Amino acid sequence: QVQLVESGGGLVQPGGSLRLSCAASGTLFSMYALGWYRQAPGKQRELVATITSSGGESYADSVKGRFTISRDNAKNTVYLQMNNLKPEDTAVYYCNAFRIRLSGSDDYWGQGTQVTVSS
Repeated sequence: QVQLVESGGGLVQPGGSLRLSCAASGTLFSMYALGWYRQAPGKQRELVATITSSGGESYADSVKGRFTISRDNAKNTVYLQMNNLKPEDTAVYYCNAFRIRLSGSDDYWGQGTQVTVSS
């Protein structure tokens, strides 16, 4: 069982920066692929960025060049550095941990943290 707790959200002006953190409890953190998703009001949840257990990164086109995902396995934490924020980045951001096992898969979500980009 893995519990995920996000932090770091808030209100920021356009062009500003925020760093989200997601701290995980439990063991085998390094074996999980980790991701950040977001959901804006009235919209479906969408993938923002992922990082594999070996450190491979991928990003949604809308955030490439502005957002950076990273992980610290020693601290059981995944981060999302968000730069040059835009109003359309406003959403609740969720952390996800996923892995495939021989007998199935594990998929865990945090409770979300609100990011609001507004002047």
